Amino acid sequence: HVQLVESGGGSVRPGGSLRLSCAASGLDFSNYCMGWFRQVPGKEREGVATIDPDGKTDYPHTLSGRFTISRENAKNTVYLEVNSLTPEDTAMYYCAAAQYCRLQPTAFGYWGQGTQVTVS
Repeated sequence: HVQLVESGGGSVRPGGSLRLSCAASGLDFSNYCMGWFRQVPGKEREGVATIDPDGKTDYPHTLSGRFTISRENAKNTVYLEVNSLTPEDTAMYYCAAAQYCRLQPTAFGYWGQGTQVTVS
């Protein structure tokens, strides 16, 4: 069965950086769109970044280039580099997999358990 396991979250000071990782198993990773989403309690889950099988990336305009998604197909792993963190970036960050790339949570059928990022 499909498993997505995130890691790399933690507590960081404003202005700091983190690199999140998501290890995937049970799917043909190189042929899947991978995405990162985040959610704060009481708010909707929002798309942070997606990367398609060819490496084409997509980000919401609101993130101002601070987030970078990448993938390493040989390791079935997708990464999210997050820079210039602010307290508003505090959230649970989720990795997800889909057959087609969209920055909408409803497009993704497989989800990890999440990794918490706290900026303070």
